[in-house]
Amino acid sequence: MLGALIAFGASAAETTPHYGPELQGFDFPYPIQKFTFTSQKQSLTMGYIDVKPKGTANGRTAVLMHGKNFCGVTWQDTIDALSEAGYRVIAPDQVGFCTSTKPQHYQYSFHQLAQNTHQLLASLNIDKVSLVAHSTGGMLATRYALMYPQGVEKLAMVNPIGLEDWKAKGVPWRSVDEWYQRELKTTAASIKSYEQKTYYDGRWKPEYDRWVTMLAGLNAGPGKEIVAWNSALQYDMIFTQPVYYEFKYLKMPTTLLIGTSDTTAIGSDIASPEVKAKIGNYNELGKQVAELIPHATLIEFDGMGHAPQMEEPEKFNQTLIEDLNKS
Repeated sequence: MLGALIAFGASAAETTPHYGPELQGFDFPYPIQKFTFTSQKQSLTMGYIDVKPKGTANGRTAVLMHGKNFCGVTWQDTIDALSEAGYRVIAPDQVGFCTSTKPQHYQYSFHQLAQNTHQLLASLNIDKVSLVAHSTGGMLATRYALMYPQGVEKLAMVNPIGLEDWKAKGVPWRSVDEWYQRELKTTAASIKSYEQKTYYDGRWKPEYDRWVTMLAGLNAGPGKEIVAWNSALQYDMIFTQPVYYEFKYLKMPTTLLIGTSDTTAIGSDIASPEVKAKIGNYNELGKQVAELIPHATLIEFDGMGHAPQMEEPEKFNQTLIEDLNKS
């Protein structure tokens, strides 16, 4: 295993492309549209994918929220499946991520990102959606659903982080400057090593390499410093703005889709062994949080990790669509 990772690191260093700060140069399977708006005294843009129904339209819109190390486009298999099932699908990139603006200065909050997303949807004349969210997107979707409950007919969260409050469990705080220095060191090899261990329970499929290359190319490109800075600010938001205590206030039908072998936990790399043993246990977290959320349904993917929609896309998408269609 170590030898394979070293070999991967050496080849990745030679082959990693250099994408622009808004992923200029990456080969997208869909057109990327841009929403321009004003926030915090500056003009910003959010890139987003808007796919119309390929099958018989059902009159519903699914909004897909990406995770911290993901983009709207990483939902590709799910976008296609939902479109075939009759949904209009919107997959935005949040400010600071992927195809969107990387501000020099921005006060990141889930409230702010939720408002940005709400403005995007209003510009498209969309007033009611099914929210499907993954990883950090689950924290954002929870905040969005709390702020705009009348606009969310269904909430589906796929291995959301934020099912626990890491700092309350003893994970030490890390400054934005420390996060920044950490993010500057991001490489294709470090991304793959982390994802293979934490997301995929030691497994790996060749199709994951595309997304590693995407992130590595963004982090290696001409905007690498501003990409790393925004990433540092986002990590601070994630760590210091828990949604865990507000799950009980969700009003809409909510489904948790949980890969039970996931071990993702912010700050686990600097936590003590005692604390590390207590965090990131999705086999238990899914069950615990399902008890906190009114009108909750728990669907478990036994043995899968942080991204079941990428591990077993056909099984996941069928399960998701069946669940959404129950609403």
